[in-house]
Amino acid sequence: MYGGQDAEINNRIGRILLDILPPDAEADSCGSLRMLGMRIEFTLDCCDLQRMAAFWQAAAGFEVEGVIEDRYIALSGHNVALTLQRVAAPKTVKNRMHIDLLVDDVDAEVHRLEQLGASRLTVTAREEFDQTWFVLADPEGNEFCVASDPAATSAHAP
Repeated sequence: MYGGQDAEINNRIGRILLDILPPDAEADSCGSLRMLGMRIEFTLDCCDLQRMAAFWQAAAGFEVEGVIEDRYIALSGHNVALTLQRVAAPKTVKNRMHIDLLVDDVDAEVHRLEQLGASRLTVTAREEFDQTWFVLADPEGNEFCVASDPAATSAHAP
């Protein structure tokens, strides 16, 4: 739910939930709930820390926040924390969770990411629920999606 009446409904739900959640919870302007004193960080296993850090910095505009030499690289940007964790074994099965990059121009972004080393896993765009997306893999094979940003689409609507 991204705007207009849906945003107001989200705000109402957020205010109702605040009555039943712990006192350190708060709703932001979109109705999303946030627990104070908690930050969520996503961790991605990889074999080549430097290569993957360079890819995700260029792909998503992340900046390096911290490094534990040969073990972890912490990235952040867009209110997201992504930690790369070095592991010995390469990826062998499908990810159970993945990153979605929501963009204004899906085709242009897919092309840019392929130039950075991503591989296209879907030959043609998938379209469902008024959204278009491609499934890609980063240089180590971790799946992620590049999708049209519904918020950008509704902002450009007449």
